[in-house]
Amino acid sequence: MNANDFYAIFERQVADYHLRDSVDAPTVNPYAVGSFENILWEKSFVDTVQWHLEDIVRPDDVDPVTALAIKRRIDRSNQHRTDLVEKIDDFFMGQFASVSPKPTATINTETPAWAVDRLSILALKIYHFGIEASRKDASPEHKAKCQSKLDTLLVQRSDLTQAIDTLLAELASGDKIMKLYRQMKMYNDPSLNPALYGKK
Repeated sequence: MNANDFYAIFERQVADYHLRDSVDAPTVNPYAVGSFENILWEKSFVDTVQWHLEDIVRPDDVDPVTALAIKRRIDRSNQHRTDLVEKIDDFFMGQFASVSPKPTATINTETPAWAVDRLSILALKIYHFGIEASRKDASPEHKAKCQSKLDTLLVQRSDLTQAIDTLLAELASGDKIMKLYRQMKMYNDPSLNPALYGKK
């Protein structure tokens, strides 16, 4: 698989989500449990639901109790997102486990999975700017502005898929070093967040 294959899964999932267009509707993951494609689909689904939760909580007239419940849900979603990114990196780590880095090998600024994470979010941006660029009730100025942003996003997609493929090739050849640093979040850990352990 290459980055365009990853993107195709994200694009398919985003389109599938919008058939129901509900943050509470479950997804039907078409890929075998435990497969890399299954993880990519789940990652995209979590991102898509979170995108829409962020929309729902944004208006000023949202009931504060409802807003807090959504914020808590977004917090849990963020942790789930991170867990899935780490699963994706575990897959890549396995792929390159037998590669011996060259003496001149360097470390990338981010792991492959965090680049794939950006590709998943890009699929959402492209979908939604595509909607806005063709919205019938929008002004010509609005549509033109959104089309300009969509054009930029499409260039970004091309650049990012190429960059991901280059990184994967460099990891396979030993020109880059595959190294993982787990996310060490503190805010949701009762033993690390002073606002939580200070109340005991």
